[in-house]
Amino acid sequence: MFSRLGALVVHHPWKVIGLWLFIAVAVVASAPKLTATTDQSAFLPSHYESVQAIELQQKAFPQSAAPAAIVVFERADGAPLTESDSAAIAAIGATLTDANIKDVTGLQTGPPSDNRLIQIIAAQMTKATSVEDTTQGDAVKALRAAVDRQVDGTGLKAGVTGQAAQLLDQQESSAKGMAIIMIATIVLILALLLIIFRSPVIAVLPIVVIGAISSTVFGLIAMLAKAFDLQIDSSVNAILLVVLFGVGTDYILFLMFRYRERLRAGEDPKTAMVSAVAKVGEAITSAAAAVIIAFMALVLSSLGMFRALGPALAVAVAVALLAGLTLVPAIVSLLGTKVFWPSKAWRAEPKGARFAAIGAALGRRPGAFAVVSGGLLVALGVFAFGFNPTFDLSSGSTSSASESTVYSKELLKGLPAGTTQPTDVLLRSPNELTSEQLATFRGALAAVAGVGQVSEPLVSGDKVVAGFRVTLDSVPESDAAIDTVRGPLRDAAHQAAPAGSTAVVGGVTAVFADFQDAMTHDYTIVFPVAAILIMIVLALLLRSLVAPWYLMASVFLGFAATLGGAVLVFQRLQGESGLIFTLPVIMYLFVVALGTDYNILMVARLREESRAGNEPKQAAALAFRHTGPTIAAAGVILAGTFASMMLAGNNVLTQMGFAISVGIGIAAFVMAMFFTPAVTALMGHRAWWPGHGDRKPNGSGGGADQYARWQPQYVRQ
Repeated sequence: MFSRLGALVVHHPWKVIGLWLFIAVAVVASAPKLTATTDQSAFLPSHYESVQAIELQQKAFPQSAAPAAIVVFERADGAPLTESDSAAIAAIGATLTDANIKDVTGLQTGPPSDNRLIQIIAAQMTKATSVEDTTQGDAVKALRAAVDRQVDGTGLKAGVTGQAAQLLDQQESSAKGMAIIMIATIVLILALLLIIFRSPVIAVLPIVVIGAISSTVFGLIAMLAKAFDLQIDSSVNAILLVVLFGVGTDYILFLMFRYRERLRAGEDPKTAMVSAVAKVGEAITSAAAAVIIAFMALVLSSLGMFRALGPALAVAVAVALLAGLTLVPAIVSLLGTKVFWPSKAWRAEPKGARFAAIGAALGRRPGAFAVVSGGLLVALGVFAFGFNPTFDLSSGSTSSASESTVYSKELLKGLPAGTTQPTDVLLRSPNELTSEQLATFRGALAAVAGVGQVSEPLVSGDKVVAGFRVTLDSVPESDAAIDTVRGPLRDAAHQAAPAGSTAVVGGVTAVFADFQDAMTHDYTIVFPVAAILIMIVLALLLRSLVAPWYLMASVFLGFAATLGGAVLVFQRLQGESGLIFTLPVIMYLFVVALGTDYNILMVARLREESRAGNEPKQAAALAFRHTGPTIAAAGVILAGTFASMMLAGNNVLTQMGFAISVGIGIAAFVMAMFFTPAVTALMGHRAWWPGHGDRKPNGSGGGADQYARWQPQYVRQ
């Protein structure tokens, strides 16, 4: 199959390139605009209490909303606010109201805090309709400029925080981060490919090809999102960018390594490319299938953000695979050996003494390599038990020096930490609610430990729904706030509701509490299903019921080791309270999927060497020698592309970039290069039961005479 595909592409390169151009133009021209959302509640199913609270609030109080922004005032010298200062702040509020700032629909000046260190003005704004809607962002910019003018020379200082301001700062930080990631990724790929192949042509090839197909990928994802009403998270672009360049470059690299190998074997350029596609086609297609299956398993998630992320990434990998098997061979067949220009190193087989020596050692003592590599994975994996999820995405996804982050912290000097994003408790009754019932219910909420303030109730026109704004003592995204909402606050609200009425708790903190419950549910479904499907792919590829078990075991050891490494660095060494809550799923996407990817490439070469007549230990040594450099180069490039995310300047991408790059490093340099071939060598012919895929085409296995010929080869080197 892959031989025919290679021959078709190589003999009709211009038709293949033309077909890609036609598809790209057609997709881009017909694709709808890809829109994203930052509303976390949009990702939850409707049966969760926080979503029910939002729906009830919108129905009963369509004009009621928490302040979009909060202007925080304090004295420049840090002293308590005087009566004169408070009067000046009230005057500033009146002036800002008279200024009629566009899309600022209301301003309300509050009293000074009890310690008189802080005073705020709450700002209502026109509601944004999507993440691309800049209405609130523009209003925040205008409000900040007006506030700066008003406090100049007053002895006061002020800044704008709150949800709209945090979103604006996050978007600006993300834009800078995306630019940095793009530049760093391209520079890294260029540099590493120049070092590996010593050719600017090959170095530029992945950049050009992947850049060309990226518009097709985003167009297909937009079509998919519209057709199936998928909620695309606003962070998907950064992940898609890295996946496209990282995975796409890996597939091109696997092809070019085998192409160079066939040229060195004496084949002409066109024949060498056909052979390369034939040799690596099955391996990288199976590897891509495992990755796609792992991604698509996310459609079983109860969270909309993951149900959309899985198919989006699967599309990116599928298009990268098709380009690697068709577009790249077509281009290279036109260039021939000029693709290696100006280097001549492709003509001669390097001695590869380092990989040969390590491979020989692995072949002699596979047990030692298995114990050391497996022990390292287990040692790191122990730290994974200390994982604590954190939901602080607003401050974590922007610079610590941003105005919204700085003044969120300043706000804590005088007001409860939950002021920026209060929790909403709604009470619904089949009959009119009395003032006594409302007072009793409010008192029950105020008595909950962790609650700072409870507002007077807002009652609907028919008096059957009442809303209470609850300000927590803790930051809305903190563990303490989430625990308060999930436990005592919800319990108190449900128990204090008058007979026949119901109470629901909503707001950002409640959404995050429900997120935790949803993700715990997802872990028990998505991970096992993905593991089973990937094992089926491995069983079909290897014709074995044994190898898939220890291959998947190694992959999940790698997953645990990666999570443990992130916990060790960020929670233990840096003292952070936790890791971004999506990290285990993101790691699953890349460490499990790509760990299987590298394992497949190594095991496919092991099978190839076994079929050539080599005994298991001999095959492991030769597979390491020939495939080790490819996996090492691919691992460095892919880990490096994800590590570039650490340059974006915010904690969310730093944690994500570190964990994924370390995970890929573990998958490539520990699992695929050492643990997998060592265990396969120890298992021997049993690893391929019952299909015996290690047998030569004529049915015979390897012989001792071939092992004897292999042994002195490494002694000489």
